[in-house]
Amino acid sequence: MFPYVLPNMTCRKHAQPSLWDGLLTAEVADLWEPWMRQVDQLLDDDELLDSVYEAQGKRRPQSRRRGRPQTPAEVVLRMLLLKHIRNWSYETLEREVRANLVYRGFCRLGLAKVPDAKTMVRQGQALGPEVIAALHQRLVELARQKRIVQGRKLRVDTTVVETNIHYPTDSSLLGDGARVLTRMIKKIAAAKKGGLQRKIRDRMRSVQRRVLEVALAARRKGPIGEKRKEKAYRRLLRVTRQVLNQAQRVRREISNQGGGLKALGQQLGVMTDRVKQVMRQTRARILRGETHHPDKLVSVFEPHTEIIRKGKASRPTEFGKMVKIQEAENQIITSYEVFAERPSDSELLVPAVEAHEKCFGHVPRMVAADGGFYSQANEQAVQQKGVKWVSVPNRHTRSEPRRQLQKKRWFKKGQRWRCGCEGRISVLKRRHGLNRSRYRGQEGIERWVGLGVIADNLMSMGRVMARAAG
Repeated sequence: MFPYVLPNMTCRKHAQPSLWDGLLTAEVADLWEPWMRQVDQLLDDDELLDSVYEAQGKRRPQSRRRGRPQTPAEVVLRMLLLKHIRNWSYETLEREVRANLVYRGFCRLGLAKVPDAKTMVRQGQALGPEVIAALHQRLVELARQKRIVQGRKLRVDTTVVETNIHYPTDSSLLGDGARVLTRMIKKIAAAKKGGLQRKIRDRMRSVQRRVLEVALAARRKGPIGEKRKEKAYRRLLRVTRQVLNQAQRVRREISNQGGGLKALGQQLGVMTDRVKQVMRQTRARILRGETHHPDKLVSVFEPHTEIIRKGKASRPTEFGKMVKIQEAENQIITSYEVFAERPSDSELLVPAVEAHEKCFGHVPRMVAADGGFYSQANEQAVQQKGVKWVSVPNRHTRSEPRRQLQKKRWFKKGQRWRCGCEGRISVLKRRHGLNRSRYRGQEGIERWVGLGVIADNLMSMGRVMARAAG
């Protein structure tokens, strides 16, 4: 069932299985899920393996010439995808693959040693957003070749993928900044030969006490509560400033150092800038009453996080990144995009049609989206490209011809089909973890979203192929 190859210099695939591997494979052959059998065949694609293999080589070029053999590309690819298909942590992935013969077979491991969680973390980080996007494009191409998707229809929607942060308050941000600065200062003091010139003072107990004072004062309503909260914030800002001054002094002291101290100094500089920004926006909001602050920082750990309000009753405010998802037939996600800065939905309809045309070589016959994507210019631009039916409602129209148009059978049919995109987003969040990214940084969230989309596409493709096979 599993085409292994002999070990070679490329290390794309695992070694030839032993007799015991073959016997165990036959023993659990009937336990495979139907979609998994089809996905197993899909992943035997040289372009997919080459993309992973080349990314591994760029991360550790010397590993091709010396050292122990690297984890085969097919094992890395299959274990990462299995992780996101099941929405596991790396630790759970290692445990489940070690304990389950079906998962061992799917990952092409047989009775070989399973890569540990730390190894898989490093291997996953080697696959940057560009590699993940290339894997996704190749799978969509395979879906086209197998006529799973033909690009006759397009539906598009946006959602928010939250970053892995706690709810941001001014006091918690100040506390986080002071804690990280203190930790970094201690690390530098331990690394510097002879220690620092001046003794380090740990002010974290004072910081924690001031953060608690703010929380207690916030419970008191009315003018008295506001005065107490302002007084508590002034104390918190004062002790945070003391921690910041100490960090700046340490940074100046190691400015001429090299090696590891230089890298630590650079990290300290980045964090001091973030703490300064948090202090500025806290003074502006608490002390001067300014409600709007441009480029507000909501996390010192994930500074790329945006404040997004989409008008949801259950979650009026979300903290993360805007993501565009567009689908074709058979629930295949043909394109996704994580935006560095949130755009308006009305700006995304024409680019979505252009991306569809680039993927399939032709525009869809029908385009469906919700009212946020509507504008008269968008509708005309899409129609000029050759789209026959544009099912995007104008919710605020008073035009009787427009209302009659939106009552037509084809328009309502397009809107019913569009609702499936919201269902697809729900599946991505519940099943594949797109409610919250567990990877760090802008590149991390792009990797997280891309792998989740690929995992969902694989399951959709596997089910379609399993039904066709009977």
